[in-house]
Amino acid sequence: MSFPESNEPPYDNKNNELSAQKEQILKQILSPEARLRLNNIKMVKSELSELVEQYLIGMATQGKLPGQISDDQLKQILLSIQQPKRDFKINRV
Repeated sequence: MSFPESNEPPYDNKNNELSAQKEQILKQILSPEARLRLNNIKMVKSELSELVEQYLIGMATQGKLPGQISDDQLKQILLSIQQPKRDFKINRV
């Protein structure tokens, strides 16, 4: 029995193709400033950027995006997706 010489799992090529398609779609629907912001977020909060990317791609495939998303529009989307932070106040008696 012989195994392929490649150390990469067979699904890596499919993942690379999907990520390339995702990047291409995001390049079309986001302005350069918005793409820069999303890439910066990806470095800090990858889970949040994945949620935003999935949301944007879903909206684009449904035809619900009027045009390119500007940086300000992306900020609004980010604010709406993020969980509100809870503020605790402790009163000492």
